[in-house]
Amino acid sequence: MLKKVLAISGKPGLYSLISHGSRTLIVEQLDGSHKRIPVFGTDKVIALADIAMYTDEEEVPLRQVLNSIKEQEQGKAVGSVDVKTASKDELFQFMGKVLPTFDRDRVHPSDVKKLIQWYNILVTNGITDFEEETPDSEGEKTGEE
Repeated sequence: MLKKVLAISGKPGLYSLISHGSRTLIVEQLDGSHKRIPVFGTDKVIALADIAMYTDEEEVPLRQVLNSIKEQEQGKAVGSVDVKTASKDELFQFMGKVLPTFDRDRVHPSDVKKLIQWYNILVTNGITDFEEETPDSEGEKTGEE
């Protein structure tokens, strides 16, 4: 599911991929308005499935971090941290519970705020399956013709 959920640089929130053309993507806001907008080749777009968080040893895929938040918050939106008023220490304390080995030098407070906001958007829109997607059997070639 995270392959079709997109973050667009310069635009707040998250977007769901609806369709694509030769030079544009059609996306829908995941904020309740369900407003559809075109995204052009000049916009920086990244799927949540392609994002990872820095740790002391290696990078951890965002899906694992989201699953960890889901376990900690019992599948509900994050209520223990208010991203608008939280201090750096509060954000890093929350992140330490979710991902104890996160790299405190390369992960910034703004990254933690964005992570919490994204998680809340996903949960609010009923997207709670953060597991890695398996390829469809239709897309696989069997070698028989």
